[in-house]
Amino acid sequence: MRIANPTEAPAGEHPLLNEGVQHVIEALQRLRFGVIQLTVHDGKLMQVDVTERRRFNN
Repeated sequence: MRIANPTEAPAGEHPLLNEGVQHVIEALQRLRFGVIQLTVHDGKLMQVDVTERRRFNN
């Protein structure tokens, strides 16, 4: 199976850039410290959990 390069087609037309993947991209862009956990069923992204860590200088 070949995974296409997302830059080959506009986001609205690319089959791999569905709503769930867009959420992952947005979470990566805003997250500074933390964890992004993906839940996959039957090869499909079902859930995105974001745990953010806040660090303070003491």
